[in-house]
Amino acid sequence: MARRGAGTPFLLQLSLLLLLHLGGTLGCASVIVGSPIVPLGSAVTASCTIQRELCRGLEQGKVQISWMLDNKFVAGSQRQGPGGTEVSNLTLPRFNHTQARLWCCVEWNGTKQRVGMAEIRAGYPPAKPLNLSCVLNLSDYGLTCQWEQGTDSHLPTSTVLKCAGGRAQAETGCMPQRGHSHCTVPRRLLQLYRQMEIWVSATNALGTAESEHLCIDPMDVAKLDPPTLQSIQSIPFQTDCIALAWDVAWGTEHMELQCELRYRAPEDSAWALVTGIIGRAGTAQRCGFLFGTQYCFQMRCRRSSASALASWSEWSPGRNYTTHEKAPTGKLDAWWGTQPAGTGGQLEVQLRWKAPRQREANGRVLGYRITLSPRRRGRDPPTICNTTHTQCSFSVPAGTRRVYLSAYNAAGESAPTEVVLLEKKGQPLAGLRAVPGDEHSLWVHWEAPLAPVIAYVLEWQQVTTEPGQCSTCWQMEHDGAATTALIQDGIEPFQRYNISLYPLYEGTVGAPVHTTAYSQQKAPSHAPKLHLKRISKSEAELCWEPLPVEMQNGFITSYTIFWANSITNVASATVNPSLSSFVIQGLKPSTLYKVHIMASTAAGSTNGTSLTLVTTVLDDTEIQFLFLTLGLVFVVLTVLLICFQKNERMKEQLWPSVPDPANSSLGKWVPAAVPQEPLQVLAAREPGPVAISTVTVLEREQGKQPGKEHPALPSAPLALPLPYVRQEGPGEPVQYARVGGMGYRGQRLLPEPGPRFYENLRGRGDGGGGGAGDWGFLEEPPATFPLLQGLRIGGTEELHE
Repeated sequence: MARRGAGTPFLLQLSLLLLLHLGGTLGCASVIVGSPIVPLGSAVTASCTIQRELCRGLEQGKVQISWMLDNKFVAGSQRQGPGGTEVSNLTLPRFNHTQARLWCCVEWNGTKQRVGMAEIRAGYPPAKPLNLSCVLNLSDYGLTCQWEQGTDSHLPTSTVLKCAGGRAQAETGCMPQRGHSHCTVPRRLLQLYRQMEIWVSATNALGTAESEHLCIDPMDVAKLDPPTLQSIQSIPFQTDCIALAWDVAWGTEHMELQCELRYRAPEDSAWALVTGIIGRAGTAQRCGFLFGTQYCFQMRCRRSSASALASWSEWSPGRNYTTHEKAPTGKLDAWWGTQPAGTGGQLEVQLRWKAPRQREANGRVLGYRITLSPRRRGRDPPTICNTTHTQCSFSVPAGTRRVYLSAYNAAGESAPTEVVLLEKKGQPLAGLRAVPGDEHSLWVHWEAPLAPVIAYVLEWQQVTTEPGQCSTCWQMEHDGAATTALIQDGIEPFQRYNISLYPLYEGTVGAPVHTTAYSQQKAPSHAPKLHLKRISKSEAELCWEPLPVEMQNGFITSYTIFWANSITNVASATVNPSLSSFVIQGLKPSTLYKVHIMASTAAGSTNGTSLTLVTTVLDDTEIQFLFLTLGLVFVVLTVLLICFQKNERMKEQLWPSVPDPANSSLGKWVPAAVPQEPLQVLAAREPGPVAISTVTVLEREQGKQPGKEHPALPSAPLALPLPYVRQEGPGEPVQYARVGGMGYRGQRLLPEPGPRFYENLRGRGDGGGGGAGDWGFLEEPPATFPLLQGLRIGGTEELHE
């Protein structure tokens, strides 16, 4: 029940809406506009009348009327009309729509409902048709006319081609198909050989427009079939004239025709036109043709009595004809270069010339001949060069100043052109410059010299890595007063050209002046590749190879070097294009940098690849100074060490030789019996400290060296030196030790001859065994030497070595 109750208001609203629409359809609302079609931009008025009794659901309550133009609300005024009606008036000051719907709406249940509608269209009056023309087709004798429509009127327009003065007394004509601007009047409505008036009429709701009226005889505008060219031949006695025979098309034999002839050579851009050819059929003559040249001929006709509006026939199919040849005429433009041939007294000549123009060639040139003398009647001079090209290199005897050049074809040979081999030592021009004409031409400008000039010779050569020679890259300017010339042969964009200009004086040739130019520039194809030449802690020197001229595409205006590390902004420097190296300064030590180069022309720039480099910690000078210092210190230390090793005196001062008693063999050097020196033996190994009381210094005998004595020694030892004696008490001298002056173990012996008796000669002699009996020395340290007893206890092995 709840669901049913919720749907009831919706059904009620839908029912009331249908009733309202039905009521409106039956005359609930009436919409009236001032005019359903109005000029575009004009004002529009409309009114809407609502009758309550005819609109179900609106019998009670107030009626609110509103307006909508298509889907846009517009405001109107509302009032109460007679008979309980509600009336709303609307005025649109400018209606800018070509087509729109105007709706009258009433408000019901909070929404606006459309109850009436009027459609309005707007546009312009029809435009005047233009360029009316007509052609009579002789195949069916229908008159076909065409014209151009004017501007669109945005309204339905009817167009009619009208004719007056025909067989019918009333106006007749034809209607074009929708979207077309031509139609054909049938033969039954035409009056041939009689003037008729023809025009186009266009009509729409806002007016009518007519084209210009044509008054023509349909036969005047008849389009004939083209004539036929029968034959073409040269007139024998007038060699630059031809005779042409032609015939009219079928069906036009009875007409007096007016015809035109046109012709051109393959290299001509425009046709040459011959007018005023009158007649039914026959021949025509024309002079002024070039010899040995192929021409294409065409012809067309129309009625000679026709007006200026009459149509010409189509051009006849082309017919080719080649005029007969004649020997070449005129002079050849020649340019030369000379150099000594070396041996044999010969002169090497490089001769170049321009091919004759078609007007002078008089046919197809078969070749060129060069001789040392002109051709005389009945005798041909010897030929030094015969070629089909426009250049030739040959040798002539030294001192030759003239050669003769001629061209020949199938009909004969031209008169020889004298070429004077002048020296190029004349006055040069003051200045020369070249600017682009377009991408395939260059304008050359120069300053005229003070001396009179006969002609100028321009040479140009494309600059390449591997230079060549262009035989056609030159031209001669015969106007000696000229100061400009246009170069067009062989000029390509983005290529550099060397240009030279020679003035030709009377009897000499001026020295050349030179310049370079581009007809068009662009950015270089690529930038140079950077190389690292030198680097330090604050500087880096970079170098690069200049770009090949083919890759430059223009004049290099500058090189720009960019560098940056990971924490600083990019820095740059502009380098003159004549340089090929650059030093970057102000770098940080031990830092990584990225560097690249940009090459620029007037038309653009190109970046190169990046180069990564790392600065050093020290400069080269600092590294050299460091190594020099270390080397100097090493040398000084080495010298000092050598000095110390060589100088014993200094060595003794710095490192004195101190004997080591622990390694001494003194106990083995003491004699077994010293008769003159009684010894007082103390208790062996007496504990307690022992005071040294006596030191005996033994000195060797003068003049003897150790180890140099004879093995046969005296049976009795020599007298021993007296010991130093210290008195322990009154009347009790104690002898403590005898110390030899030399002979301690490990001490270097002086080179003295013969050993002394106090030296340790154990193991020396004639091979006898050791022992006390050999030399009279004690085998054990005496008991009277406590120090030696202690040494024996602590180092017996050392004492017995």
